[in-house]
Amino acid sequence: MRIRHSVALIAGICILVVGAALGTGIGAWSGHSALGASHTIPIYIGQSGGGGGAPDAMGFAPVIDPVLPAVVSITSSRIVKVPQQQNPLFNDPFFQQFFGGMLPRGPQTQRERGLGSGVIVSPDGYILTNNHVIDKATDIKVILSDKREFPGKVIGADPKTDIAVVKIATDKLPTVPLGDSAKLRVGDYAFAIGNPFGVGETATMGIISATGRNGLDIEDYEDFIQTDAAINPGNSGGALLNARGDLVGINTAILSGGSGGNQGIGFAVPINMAKHVMDEILKHGKVVRGYIGVGIQEVTPDLAKAFNVPAEQGALVGNVDPKSPGGKAGLQRGDVITELNGEPVSGANDLRLKIGGMTPGTTVHLRVLRNGETREITLTLGEAPAGKGANATENAEENSPMRGVQVEELNDSVRRELGLGSDVKGVVVTDVPDGSPAQDAGLQRGDVIEQVNRQTVNSVSDYRRLIEQAGKQAVVLLVDRGGATTFVVIQP
Repeated sequence: MRIRHSVALIAGICILVVGAALGTGIGAWSGHSALGASHTIPIYIGQSGGGGGAPDAMGFAPVIDPVLPAVVSITSSRIVKVPQQQNPLFNDPFFQQFFGGMLPRGPQTQRERGLGSGVIVSPDGYILTNNHVIDKATDIKVILSDKREFPGKVIGADPKTDIAVVKIATDKLPTVPLGDSAKLRVGDYAFAIGNPFGVGETATMGIISATGRNGLDIEDYEDFIQTDAAINPGNSGGALLNARGDLVGINTAILSGGSGGNQGIGFAVPINMAKHVMDEILKHGKVVRGYIGVGIQEVTPDLAKAFNVPAEQGALVGNVDPKSPGGKAGLQRGDVITELNGEPVSGANDLRLKIGGMTPGTTVHLRVLRNGETREITLTLGEAPAGKGANATENAEENSPMRGVQVEELNDSVRRELGLGSDVKGVVVTDVPDGSPAQDAGLQRGDVIEQVNRQTVNSVSDYRRLIEQAGKQAVVLLVDRGGATTFVVIQP
């Protein structure tokens, strides 16, 4: 009996201990502590910055409400030429005589209207929007959230980033505090505000899906914020906010999948870039960018192997203008720029953005890899200019990456046709078979092959010899296309 009593007593104590532990665990779980973790998963966003208050139990109104008055609608119109559809019979002299010269002739004009959004960034009426919202507009109207309307004046625009600055003649306007887009992280809350489809001021919510998006061929300078907050036509030029109510981006583009509407992939110009563009416009009337004068490309794994450099690091120099700052400083085709002023260069777009954000006249220090050796090059940035066959493989093996490619000698006649100078040497591509490795790599008719595996090509016989030497291995070509050279790797 004593043994039973002792066992029962011990069992009771264990139950109390386990129950207390479970109670503590359940309490912690209901308090949103991650199971098996020591930190708390927050439901609400932290304290707000200058834009507004933290969200309450009902939602995010305290974050969005203070910003709504500073987001405007922009309507624009422009005159465009419309080709006149005309029956060929109207050209007959009989018809011309019969209608007494009343037949329509040439292109007609019509007024085209556009719709977008904008963000007030100063109390005296300066507004950030997209260049494509106001591009070539003859009339711009800005509509505030309180329904007041003002004519808008374009102070300046930058098509390379799709940012424009518009001014309205009034003051004491509400503004949006500017955030720091460099601090954004994937997973942060995001709010898009604008006038989609012209239905009126609208706010949508999502997260930051990615940062630093580029290579989309939307703009020349791309460093987009990607978000799944719903962005639709009419949202262009509107505000992208963070959870503090600060402006972190200007909504610019969507991937619509052919539907024309939101598919959860929208892009915004980071506010740090947009602010730089705005400051340049207000200071110079245009954006003044630094300029090296070399063509650069990404270091793909294939190119990295060919040039014996780390994969996907640095920017490969494919073309050099000998009269440019880079050319005068000694940069050469095949150099890989790995550092700028002591900071790593992650890729061609990274270098392009950094140099473009610098002032002409700035001295920069580059570290480059050339033939496996590190070199230091110092140069002074210039100002970026505005808008700136015989079968040579007949003896090649069947698995040669250049099989089927047709080339012929580059004579003066072909040079004139392609608009090339007499200093360009090589062979011109006259045919690239469909589905061939060369086509997959992007080689095109009219390309001039100047080098094969870093060796100069002066004739078809040079080209044939070098291709035969390469056999089944990958081939690195230096190609001149339209006066600019680039490296192309053709895999077997």
